[in-house]
Amino acid sequence: MGCKGDQVAGVASISGGERFVLPDYSGPGLCQLLGPLMARTGGPPAQRAPWIDSRLAGSSQVVLLVLDGLGYFQLAERLAFLPHLAAMELSRASSVAPTTTATALTSLTTGCTPAEHGVVGYRVRVGKGSVLNTLRWGAGSNEAPIVPPSPYDFQPIAPFFGGSPPIVTKQIFAKTGFSQVHLRGGRFALWSTASGLVSRILECVNRGEPFVYAYYEGIDSTAHQFGLGDQYDRELRLVDYLIGLLIESLPPGCAVVIASDHGQVVVNEQPIHLDHEILANVRFQSGEGRFRWLHMAQGTATHTRDLLVERYGDRARILLREEAVRLGLFGGEPTPEVAARLGDIALVAEDACSFYDPMDSGAFKLVSRHGALTAAELVVPLLTCVS
Repeated sequence: MGCKGDQVAGVASISGGERFVLPDYSGPGLCQLLGPLMARTGGPPAQRAPWIDSRLAGSSQVVLLVLDGLGYFQLAERLAFLPHLAAMELSRASSVAPTTTATALTSLTTGCTPAEHGVVGYRVRVGKGSVLNTLRWGAGSNEAPIVPPSPYDFQPIAPFFGGSPPIVTKQIFAKTGFSQVHLRGGRFALWSTASGLVSRILECVNRGEPFVYAYYEGIDSTAHQFGLGDQYDRELRLVDYLIGLLIESLPPGCAVVIASDHGQVVVNEQPIHLDHEILANVRFQSGEGRFRWLHMAQGTATHTRDLLVERYGDRARILLREEAVRLGLFGGEPTPEVAARLGDIALVAEDACSFYDPMDSGAFKLVSRHGALTAAELVVPLLTCVS
């Protein structure tokens, strides 16, 4: 199985402690991965990438397994007790902005930047003053819920370049709006237990499928609820065992490629509540705790940005929408329709903090978070081996 090593490229110079890193949309990264993999197995488009092709020489089938929430730096610290992952060839890849599942997975399955596919966050503006939760596919405002837009209208680019590969994912995700956004056209092979993930992948491979897409969310869920301690380590040991079960059962010539959508940061303190002087001009908020968008009353954005820099400039990068676009955070100039989904001011956390929005809450306190552009969140692993 493959060879062992750490061949970093594209994001090689990034250290684990960097607080604000721009995504790389041209080198090794989520936007550039699917095309070469599908091209290798006879699918569209005719796209090659030496940084991945050279590692898959001799393969006739490819399994792409996405491990949600596994950052490169979190993995690298734990390879000593993860023998199956440690035996694979490891390199770094770039996620996208924001480093959130909805945006990153859509970039992976469409091969497009956030500016192109338009899924520019976990919670994005729709209409005049409503916010769409792109994972739950529900929209609401301070007044009342609204009917969410059609996934096909919201994200019109065909995933998998119009192909129809098998999609191995958890049963509860099959009929969600977000699955229609980033997986439509695929043929679902569903599982409900961890062993079922391995079994479904092997069924697809053994019937001769040239390309298989698989997704596992347990690492992300564990980190959110428990942080990056003992429970997280046990979850990675379980995943490593599943990888071993998969690899030992693959036929000759089948490659396994493991990628992730983002890493994690432990945030122990309570979310920061913005003060009344700032909130007086905020109509509503979107985004998430570590990449918070403020939607401002007309003519107040620049002044409010200056106040935010005074108060929180040592903890977060404060950017007007135009500045964020100009820096290249979203991989190009968004269309007016996509730009309207963004807020007026972005608060991008640079240390272990998050920003509070009363409309953005869940079933439990998040211990680990993501969304911002620290190296811990942006740099993701790319692991390969060929049977």
